[in-house]
Amino acid sequence: MPTEILMPALSPTMEEGTLAKWLVKEGDTVNSGDLLAEIETDKATMEFEAVDEGTVGKILIAEGTEGVKVNSVIAVLLEDGESADDIGEAAPAKAPEAAPAETPAEPPKETSAPAAPASAKGERIFASPLARRIAAEKGLDLAQISGSGPRGRIVKADVESATATPASAAPEPEAAKSPSATPTQAPAPQGPSADAIAKIYDGRDYEEITLDGMRKTIAARLTEAKQTVPHFYLRRDIKLDALLKFRSQLNKRLEARSVKLSVNDFIIKACALALQSVPAANAVWAGDRILQLTPSDVAVAVAIEGGLFTPVLKDAEMKSLSALSAEMKDLATRARDRKLAPHEYQGGSFAISNLGMFGIDNFDAVINPPHGAILAVGAGVKKPVVGSDGELAVATVMSVTLSVDHRVIDGALGAELLEAIVQNLENPMVMLA
Repeated sequence: MPTEILMPALSPTMEEGTLAKWLVKEGDTVNSGDLLAEIETDKATMEFEAVDEGTVGKILIAEGTEGVKVNSVIAVLLEDGESADDIGEAAPAKAPEAAPAETPAEPPKETSAPAAPASAKGERIFASPLARRIAAEKGLDLAQISGSGPRGRIVKADVESATATPASAAPEPEAAKSPSATPTQAPAPQGPSADAIAKIYDGRDYEEITLDGMRKTIAARLTEAKQTVPHFYLRRDIKLDALLKFRSQLNKRLEARSVKLSVNDFIIKACALALQSVPAANAVWAGDRILQLTPSDVAVAVAIEGGLFTPVLKDAEMKSLSALSAEMKDLATRARDRKLAPHEYQGGSFAISNLGMFGIDNFDAVINPPHGAILAVGAGVKKPVVGSDGELAVATVMSVTLSVDHRVIDGALGAELLEAIVQNLENPMVMLA
């Protein structure tokens, strides 16, 4: 019985991916756990392992193919004693959709195997590609056929011995029955088309850059964020002199362990502890409710070629500065190599975006849904400040902006969270208590 190999879902939100590279070819023998292919998602390239064992009978999706839907058939695996003749003219099948049993089964005009059907309960009906093709030619409803193959799979012999069973007409859709049904709302305008934009620059030299999966996802998520998340912004200046002095002292003591703490490590720790001090702000928007997290899972934006990742440091409030530093370096390195697993960049309630190393004084960051807030961090620069005694002095000052989702965090609560972050950074020894 040929076994279909389906496009895997490598993350909870994955709907399609790119079949970047096949690691096997037709005729190869594979065992469970062998690597079959490299699959490119919007964020990473991941290896796909075989679940069953057998011989690769037919590869249906060529490597380099983009937009392959999850659960589409990408290859067929043959068991001992089976040959390519058992496969038939199998074609890649899209993910099955639940359909009512009353839907009439009409023979398709083409002889290629149709998409895998579903039972009345919405459960997928397992049948070999050849059996599906013969059933389509004979006008058979596979939901009415009992399979004699392993695990109830429908095989060639089952459909050859079956006769067509007429199905009742499909019920009229409710929307068609009722004249008062609400019409479908037209989609919001998305701006000028690509062709219209290109026409503006007709005659000018330019290079057209095709969007990869990551850039498409970034564009979609940030557009969604700015259109659907009610942002508001809170700004503070933070005096860094005490932190810089404390950091220098710690790094001298940590030299023997080859540990060097960055200012960003302190910022991560300060935010994690602040979320514990203001637990109501440690929350995310979940559509019709708010989820308030117990641990401080802090995401940190990492720029990579062509986009960015936001790896998440889980339980950051529990970890030492040196542990956070080591974990952040590891996550950043693997992010730039696109080697992060989905669970390493999904989740969290709060994010940090630091552009201070690029000389940016201040900026406003866009919230990464479903996070409740993101802290935009600027550079530390020498500025004149007025001390508590009224005397003018020079201090290293860092400007930060807290972008807040007003559905999750109100103004006063956001101000309380930012104050806790400021206090942690201006009094760094408190973070070790």
